Amino acid sequence: MASLVGCELRDGIAIVTIDAPPVNALGQGVRAELLARVREIDGNPDIRAAVLCCAGRTFVAGADINELGKPPLSPVLPEVLDAIEGARIPWVAAVHGTALGGGLELALACTARIADGKAKFGLPEVTLGMIPGAGGTVRLPRLIPMCDAVDMVTGGKPVTASTALAIGLVDRLSETDLLSAAISYAELAGQPKPASLLDRPCRDAAEMDWQGKAKAIQAKARGAEAPMEALDALKDSAQLPAREALKQERQRFLRLAASDQAAALRYAFFSERNAGRSLTSIDSAPADLQRIGVVGGGTMGAGIATALLLSGSEVRLLERDTSAAETARARVDDMLGASVARGAISREDADQAIDRFTASPDETALASCGLVIEAVFEDMDVKRDVFSRLDAIMPAEAVLATNTSYLDVNRLAETTVDPARVLGLHFFAPAHLMKLLEIVRGRDTGRRALSTGAALAKRLKKTAVVSGVCHGFIGNRIMAAYRRDCEFMLLEGASPAQIDAAMRNFGFAMGIFEVQDMSGLDIAWAQRKNTESTRDPSEPYCRIADKLCEIGRLGRKTKRGWYDYSDGGQKIDPQVIRVIEEERTKAGVTAHSFSDEQIMKRILGVMQREGQALLSEGVAESASDIDVVMLTGYGFPRHRGGPMYLFGQQIECAFL
Repeated sequence: MASLVGCELRDGIAIVTIDAPPVNALGQGVRAELLARVREIDGNPDIRAAVLCCAGRTFVAGADINELGKPPLSPVLPEVLDAIEGARIPWVAAVHGTALGGGLELALACTARIADGKAKFGLPEVTLGMIPGAGGTVRLPRLIPMCDAVDMVTGGKPVTASTALAIGLVDRLSETDLLSAAISYAELAGQPKPASLLDRPCRDAAEMDWQGKAKAIQAKARGAEAPMEALDALKDSAQLPAREALKQERQRFLRLAASDQAAALRYAFFSERNAGRSLTSIDSAPADLQRIGVVGGGTMGAGIATALLLSGSEVRLLERDTSAAETARARVDDMLGASVARGAISREDADQAIDRFTASPDETALASCGLVIEAVFEDMDVKRDVFSRLDAIMPAEAVLATNTSYLDVNRLAETTVDPARVLGLHFFAPAHLMKLLEIVRGRDTGRRALSTGAALAKRLKKTAVVSGVCHGFIGNRIMAAYRRDCEFMLLEGASPAQIDAAMRNFGFAMGIFEVQDMSGLDIAWAQRKNTESTRDPSEPYCRIADKLCEIGRLGRKTKRGWYDYSDGGQKIDPQVIRVIEEERTKAGVTAHSFSDEQIMKRILGVMQREGQALLSEGVAESASDIDVVMLTGYGFPRHRGGPMYLFGQQIECAFL
């Protein structure tokens, strides 16, 4: 069996190479071989320095995911790092790709770090409900300023090579031959070997506003334990001797790794990796995605176009007239500009992207596109007309997609000669930022269309979940169901503010009524009016939201919805309370009080029942797919795992 850790000698320099594809994860085999190499090298007096590098596309990108949640296997990573840090000779880490989690901790145990200009560094353990467990909270703040260490460890987001150089995380960047640069640096390391990070004090710890940082992290974490635990570990690191801080960190890591939140976050991680599993077995080539058409340049159409441009595609957008096309171009330009302002792309990238974009009222401009995505107003007649026109101008091999949020994909496909080339691509707003993409499989959707949807999701770096056809598909159907029940709770005595607070306390960023005000109450109102003729008259119906829309309370865009925003804030409006009380009287309902636990039990129960229905009807392919939709598209708190996960864990309400 091939070695996972090789060693080559060059003029007294040991070049140690980890070769464990695909991401050189620090599994037990790698750890054991690396430790053996360290000991062999330490025992060879002819070796004066060592360079640690990795084969393939990346440096060590973290732990072996197959070991997550299981008892640690010997040798554990801290043992390996102690051997490197205490070695007789200096070790220099040559980093390319990503150094994440244990990979960064490995680099921190080395004497120095040389990086490729495109490398990234991060400690993302908090995203899995843990903290670094092999010295990340101890060595990092002894190398870089504490404020930067706090951001990296509690936030989990990686930093670029240039940022790493600026804060002192790496010693040098190499824009040419990384290995040669690392060897040269190792030769200059000299003797005696520099002191290890553990022998240094934390940088700028005295200037940290620990209380203020704790308040900010707690608000952002929304009930997730790991970010606050990470901050506490860093505070311990500043106050305790390094060796004691290492012990405390390891104990905290092991405790968190066995926690319910870590289990839920691991489940979420694996669920996202397995989402849309049926798409992987499709034996058909996708359409060419180098040139893609978009019909409609409103907020959603412009967002889709922006996402496509950021992926490298050429985009041709169709609008009804020249003025609308110019407005669409301005929207896309603004979205690209916002990406530059966030630091997501460079100004040069944005300029190149907008050069690949055209918007016009000329339908024939779409004819050379391999895929066209319709994103016009959510109206069946309007969309059917668009598909009929597309069917007439697009070549037979082109794939036609609709971005509908609710409408029947099968009825849209009926307007085409070949419904096999039609599918749903339900993007979530803002389309260039949101991670989720529901790929809707119609009754006649063919393999090529599905393969195209899968390839597009991969190109856009989105998580794809397959849904069958039903009103609202997976996510909107569940949201509509629990929104209805929340409105019934208003009749029964709860208030919008209380329900929203219960959801925020559970871990949602916003409550359901706040979400409606943000998106606009008229959107759901239009859907209710469209389905009014098919509504079962025997089913209970709450008219509170309809009443608000009828009096012009459409949400933030009209300054009033479930709440009053007229003075720039958000406050309870007596008019809404009166509407609720009037409808309660008409319904003959006696009000009673609700606790947060009762509210969340109701909401979770509705989510879970609707999820079970989606599974039994064959709309959703798996319970974990439903959870992925709710986690990535609807703000369900990730550290809770998802409604179906809680159902499987037999947890009725995670407050309990």
